[in-house]
Amino acid sequence: MPQVPSVTAVDRPFTGGGFRDDDGLVSGPRLDFPDQVPYDAYVHASTLHSLQQPLSKDPGEMSFLMVSQVMELWFGLARHELREAQRLLREDDVWGALAPLRRTRLHLEGLVAAWNGLRWMTPSDFNRFRDLLGEASGFQSAMYRHLEFLLGLKNEALIRPFKRQADLHDELAAALAAPSLWDDVTAVLARRGFDIPAEVLTAGHAGEYVPSPAVERAWVEIYRDDRADNPLYLLGEVLADVAEEFGLWRYKHLTAVQRTMGNKIGSGGSSGAAWLTRSMGRVVFPELWSARTVI
Repeated sequence: MPQVPSVTAVDRPFTGGGFRDDDGLVSGPRLDFPDQVPYDAYVHASTLHSLQQPLSKDPGEMSFLMVSQVMELWFGLARHELREAQRLLREDDVWGALAPLRRTRLHLEGLVAAWNGLRWMTPSDFNRFRDLLGEASGFQSAMYRHLEFLLGLKNEALIRPFKRQADLHDELAAALAAPSLWDDVTAVLARRGFDIPAEVLTAGHAGEYVPSPAVERAWVEIYRDDRADNPLYLLGEVLADVAEEFGLWRYKHLTAVQRTMGNKIGSGGSSGAAWLTRSMGRVVFPELWSARTVI
């Protein structure tokens, strides 16, 4: 039978960057630092964990609050990746833009999964602290609006809640007026020789996007060449992934609202589930989906 080594030595921490046992030095983590722990200095974990300030003593409120904060971080990360994809597309680097878009898809998967942290919540659970939220609502998330605007879902009225927060309002107004990711994708198609009318490329960016038959035709043509070395075909597929994951998040949002409050008016004054249902009708990258009917 194989010999089983006896374990008699007791590891004793020491300050030299590891652990010393009876046989000598064993590699281990450093335990002493002159100032702040480097992990906390980089991640700011102590700051993050100080930001949860529930309004009630109900233990379930912490889940609601923290999941909301986690979603805000996911919104910001997705925005970061989409802006990087925009930068690369404006340089006509379609291959390079695939990487941040693929990361965006994965980040959105994490965002969708965040709803699982609230699946326990019943109407009675939510009602124990809902009134304390006042008029606070996820509808008022500035970072979510940034994400929507980047995806081409624009509505000037939705920046009005921030008019007394000048910095946020100015940033959102700039994002509203700037080209969306889909605008930059369409510009790439024009530069690659597809017949995109000038009025599509020069249209104002602040209003609701109007789908173009010419853009749809371009995607029909792109999908006829589905080789793995066709960067525009790969771009279309990863954009479809991003749109699908974002749509899943919106659907999960709707079902979470229906599960916890039915068809009640939302805390921010919206019609709640009815508002979310209408919002889901606004399609991300519309010609990418309508082209599939023609292909």
